[in-house]
Amino acid sequence: MDGALIAHVMSRSNSPPALHVSVTRATGATHVSFVWLARQVNEMSSWKLRDTDPSAKGFKAKKMRSFSFYERVSRAFHDHSSLSRLVVLFTVSGGGLLAYSESKSYPGVRSFGSSEDDNKKKRVVVLGTGWAGTSFLKNLNNSSYDVQVVSPRNYFAFTPLLPSVTCGSVEARSIVEPIRNIVKKLSLVWYHEKLIETVVHCEKNVEIHFWEAECIKIDAENKKVYCKSSQDTNLNGEEEFVVDYDYLVIAMGARSNTFNTPGVVENCHFLKEVEDAQRIRRSVIDCFERASLPNLTDEERKRILHFVVVGGGPTGVEFSAELHDFVNEDLVKLYPTVKDLVKITLLEAGDHILNIFTFDFLRLHLKEPRKLKSEANKALLLRCIALPQLCPLHFSLLFDKRITAFAEDKFHRDGIDVKTGSMVVKVSDKEISTKERGNGNITSIPYGMAVWSTGIGTRPVIMDFMKQIGQTNRRALATDEWLRVEGRDSIYALGDCATINQRKVMEDISAIFSKADNDNSGTLTVKEFQEAIDDICERYPQVELYLKNKQMHDIVDLLKDSKGDVAKESIELDIEGFKSALSQVDSQMKNLPATAQVAAQQGAYLASCFNRMEECEQNPEGPLRFRGSGRHRFHPFRYKHFGQFAPLGGEQTAAQLPGDWVSIGHSSQWLWYSVYASKLVSWRTRALVISDWTRRFVFGRDSSRI
Repeated sequence: MDGALIAHVMSRSNSPPALHVSVTRATGATHVSFVWLARQVNEMSSWKLRDTDPSAKGFKAKKMRSFSFYERVSRAFHDHSSLSRLVVLFTVSGGGLLAYSESKSYPGVRSFGSSEDDNKKKRVVVLGTGWAGTSFLKNLNNSSYDVQVVSPRNYFAFTPLLPSVTCGSVEARSIVEPIRNIVKKLSLVWYHEKLIETVVHCEKNVEIHFWEAECIKIDAENKKVYCKSSQDTNLNGEEEFVVDYDYLVIAMGARSNTFNTPGVVENCHFLKEVEDAQRIRRSVIDCFERASLPNLTDEERKRILHFVVVGGGPTGVEFSAELHDFVNEDLVKLYPTVKDLVKITLLEAGDHILNIFTFDFLRLHLKEPRKLKSEANKALLLRCIALPQLCPLHFSLLFDKRITAFAEDKFHRDGIDVKTGSMVVKVSDKEISTKERGNGNITSIPYGMAVWSTGIGTRPVIMDFMKQIGQTNRRALATDEWLRVEGRDSIYALGDCATINQRKVMEDISAIFSKADNDNSGTLTVKEFQEAIDDICERYPQVELYLKNKQMHDIVDLLKDSKGDVAKESIELDIEGFKSALSQVDSQMKNLPATAQVAAQQGAYLASCFNRMEECEQNPEGPLRFRGSGRHRFHPFRYKHFGQFAPLGGEQTAAQLPGDWVSIGHSSQWLWYSVYASKLVSWRTRALVISDWTRRFVFGRDSSRI
């Protein structure tokens, strides 16, 4: 930012303190240095910032007050040695800047020798710098932890804008923020000149160390993480190292799932990382450049300019829309000889795009898959099973039917060929083989570039770890409602690599009944049930969902529903009646989708738990332990859905917001711009992305192959 002032405050300890302050203007090379001698500092006493009020009358009064101010500051610094690290730097334009800095160098990559202070702190190792890991780091503010971050990439990427990067609507560097910028130890507090009576201390004082490396093994028994450097240079055989931990936070995300389809890895592009988006962008330009060569036939040009997208989920749909706009708004002007040969095809195994089958469908066919009438539906079933976050408990439509219908109709008008009921069975370097719905015929589709976007799978290191802890029959790390890996109290998992294993009411029905039966009479009255219902709903959220879906006002309606038309006061339930009343509650259990929104909320929740770990150990705030005594330390994690978007191209977006509110069109596109700009991780990335959008509006997308 032009004219911004950056303050570097260095305190030289172990000697009579002389404070050296350098102020650098960001737009120039002007440096001003101030040296306050130790003699002046040690003679000052108490500090009251109101004495620096610039509204004092008269130059003489200001001079006398300045002398008194230095005396007070000297005594304050002498009486409170910790204040020797605080400096009031200057007052500018109605406000001031208070800068705080430790008297040590910036913590970069260092050796593993821990200091005595570090040994007193609990070591928290965070694996991953995606949505979950970065959200955890940004919200952690408890200085009692020594935090060490291990990730193969040294930046955070705003993944919802990856489809925009593939076509040049947004530049790759505009959506990434260096992780060291996010976690570095720098606190700046702005204050108003008129009213400050006490010194402001920084709230966040957490040391976070980052290593660009990849986790290759997790040793849960010995609390060690084995890592390998991501650097390609020769490190003299020291590429691997080990990190000990007290708490481990696994936020490694997931990989693209190929479902073991032959040829996918060798011939298709994925869209999970920034590097994937850059490769796709170069590949699109390459296709147009190759098709423009004079020695090709028209059939070969058609093949090269046929872009196939596999997967009709949000990512596949958004990329198809972005590619269509890129081709028709920019590339056809630069390659007029081949503009009529371009074709975009979207392949989806199900009946509709932006759609997932409901629980009733899966509950039936998971048990009896032979009843499925088409190969396409069998393929979709297998795809749903393989999604690690969507275990067969409950599925809902990913998008409203109105959005699905509008998206299919718009793609048809735009000339995007949507093929539903097409399961990809093989991919070669020039053709994609699909099995069609109904007749089961194999069709070969020639293509020039293919993008595979059909879901996510578990990373190999996570699969190895799951074998260690006895979770071999699962497709993602199972955690409890507090994000702890089942059976490992010191290991947490969040984001795409994990799924919350919500406990069923019927598994604990006897324990719940015993807790609620205060008088040990063997029956539950309405009053006893109402006293326990808050804890029951918090521990088992499916109860509240069941009441809502059945349009029941409270638990009394549920009891009356099971007992028939009886008076409220006379309702009493024994254990069998209690089981009958809650027998259908577990049908409302849901697993969370693998989205950035979920991962970010999980990271913030876990950081809040770590911030209050000691406090909640002494004063638990969670629900009752129905299978034990006392209360849980924390409230369980609860996801709050804020809505979702599906950009459809042509400056039109479909928005589905809470309350069953659906908006489709140009107004939703501007809402999409506003929300995504506000969710970017820093003001730097916000400025860059907004400038990219503006550049695209004015000059179009860049077609350079860089």
